[in-house]
Parts: sequence; C-alpha cells; structure tokens
Amino acid sequence: MEDWTVTHILFLVLSAVALLSALMVVLQSNPIRNVLLLIICFFSIAGHYVLLNAQFLAAVHVIVYAGAIMVLFLFVVMLLNLNKETEPKRPAWEKIIAVTAGGIFFVTLVGALKGADTLMRNTSDKAVYAGDMKIENIGLVESLGKVLFSDFLVPFELSSILFLSAMVGAVMLGKKNIK
Repeated sequence: MEDWTVTHILFLVLSAVALLSALMVVLQSNPIRNVLLLIICFFSIAGHYVLLNAQFLAAVHVIVYAGAIMVLFLFVVMLLNLNKETEPKRPAWEKIIAVTAGGIFFVTLVGALKGADTLMRNTSDKAVYAGDMKIENIGLVESLGKVLFSDFLVPFELSSILFLSAMVGAVMLGKKNIK
C-alpha cells in the first residue's frame, strides 16, 4: 500500500470513472444522457490505453468511438425521437434471428477468451526473446501493424465480416415495415 505511484492512482481513478459511467449508461432511461455517459466511459478507456503505452490505440479509440460513432448515435437518437407508442412490433422470426446471432457471438467470445491465457503466454515469450522487439515499443504503430497482419490476420479479417453482419442487422432493424 505504501508504494502507490501516480500510475496506480490514475488506473484506479480511470477504472472508477469507466465503471461508474458504464453502470449509469445501463441505469439511465434518457438516451441523450446514455450517449454522453458512454463517451465519458470511452475516454476513460482511452486513458487506460495511454497507461499501457499504447498511444496509437488511445488516439484511434477517441477518434473512432468517442468522436465518430457516439456523435452518430447522438444524432440518430435526437432525429428519431423514439417513443414506445410509435415503436413498431417486430415479427417473431426477426427476434429469433437476433437471439441466434447474439448466441453465436457469445460462443465466439467465450471461445476466443478460452485460449487467451495461452495466447498471452506465447505473445509474452515472443516479446521477451525477440531481439528486434523492445518492451517499450509494444503499443506503438509499427509493432501493432506487424503483429496484426502476421499473427492475427485471420481474426482481423473475421472481425470485418462481423462488422458487415452488424451493419446488415442495423439496416434490418431500421427499415420500415411495408404492409
């Protein structure tokens, strides 16, 4: 307890902010506040990336998530002005497809996390014994690009398919029912 550094204190503060804002996103009923609290959560996660010496990931996280996606969510929420009375009823087949897709995603996530400890040991062994890779360069762009397009090429491409299916799902949910 006596060897607390600034990094430890920042980690605890950022973790508390991230957890509190994520919890408030779930508990709030106002969609505008939800979006703003989610932006706060994203900024605290970007702070964690900075603490891990991954400045590129922190910048991309802020630009992509807090900058682009959350602004898009905010405009969509403001423009749609959703009410429960005007919300269309979804057919049962759409609900079944949504639950099936969520289940497949959950199984994929569990499978990916199941081998994460072995992957972390193998990655850390490579980082320690590789002569051209220094520990302080782990979160930088060059190291990230080498690992992303060599060791993780297949998961990287599969994530693009996952994003494509998410866009198709968003179009399906957002389209008007023609009767």
